[in-house]
Amino acid sequence: MDFNIKGNIYHVGNVDWEIEHYQGYRYSTHKGSSYNAYLIKEEKNVLIDTVNDAFSEVFIKNLKNKIDLKDIDYIVINHGEKDHTGALVELMSLIPDTPIYCSKNCVKSLKGQYHKDWNFHIVKTGDKLSLGDKELIFIEMPMLHWPDSMACYLTQDNILFSNDAFGQHYASSAIYNDLVDQSELHIECLKYYANILTPYSPMLIRKIEEILSLNLPFDMICTSHGVIWRDNPKQVIDLYLKWAKDYQENQITIIYDTMWDATRVMAELIAKGIMQADSEVVVKLLHLSKKDKNDVMSEVFKSKAILVGSPTVNRGVLTSVAAAFELIKALKFKNKKASSFGSYGWSGESVKVLNERLVDSGFELVNDGLKMEWMPDEEGTKLCIDFGEEFAKETKI
Repeated sequence: MDFNIKGNIYHVGNVDWEIEHYQGYRYSTHKGSSYNAYLIKEEKNVLIDTVNDAFSEVFIKNLKNKIDLKDIDYIVINHGEKDHTGALVELMSLIPDTPIYCSKNCVKSLKGQYHKDWNFHIVKTGDKLSLGDKELIFIEMPMLHWPDSMACYLTQDNILFSNDAFGQHYASSAIYNDLVDQSELHIECLKYYANILTPYSPMLIRKIEEILSLNLPFDMICTSHGVIWRDNPKQVIDLYLKWAKDYQENQITIIYDTMWDATRVMAELIAKGIMQADSEVVVKLLHLSKKDKNDVMSEVFKSKAILVGSPTVNRGVLTSVAAAFELIKALKFKNKKASSFGSYGWSGESVKVLNERLVDSGFELVNDGLKMEWMPDEEGTKLCIDFGEEFAKETKI
């Protein structure tokens, strides 16, 4: 797709309606995605980013409809991942001497992936590139979300090309934020933040505050994925600042897996106890073998507290639960309480293992958890409900 955004600025990227997973199978894309690239035609013409290599041919064809490739004076690469640079190899085969402006780490990334020694020009925060009357101002954004990441700001048009920041994996024919389903947009924005940017929240706060201190006007924020923010673009900046500050809602999420339903029954009884003790708290139950892992992490991100359940198997926990902890620990959630539960038939180590992993992942344990032999009976049912009630009281905001 290609269309005019503002003045002499064009979107020349592609929408990927079919993609279901990103970065291998690391991230689920239920709503597809887009690869947003931008062409600025001034006295000097500049291309900002390219697209995934699967779209190289159509990207270059569309680009040729907008400009003679030899008239592209500069290429800016804000981030080296293939979803931003996949078409670069084919493009550079056609205009091999065109200078590429990027961060020092991005040069390392591009050389490492494509083994090409292109005409690189390294930039850092505050450096400027003149396009005639207007300038591009570069802003390094390391670890948001890779060490090579940066953004750039176009003067006079007041546009921030924000790269991965403020984006979402969201395919839409209507690429502006005010033209899409607002509920869907919010969900995909939060999922993107929770699963990708949460570990870097302290750095994100500092970087946003640095950008805001420049007192630059923002008429638009042009992201690398998903919508362009043209209607009150500062709203997404405010959202990021809110999410970055140890975000939580009045929600308790119960995540679990089960073998012969005993742990599932425990989860449902504990949920009943929570709801009996606190009618206002949102309770969500997520079966880890049946739910998308990134959707689960979104719910953990929103929660003030979580409960994790697994039966004991081989003196440990089920692999789905162990895998969830790899994500939970890596995402470095803060300011959340937790406990654990699980059934067992013989040795009963799962609760101890879960508690250790919760503490190792930065959660505050509110109790020692609940383990139960075999399927809950009448007494066990009461114990589970009471456990849920007590957990609700211990985590009430």
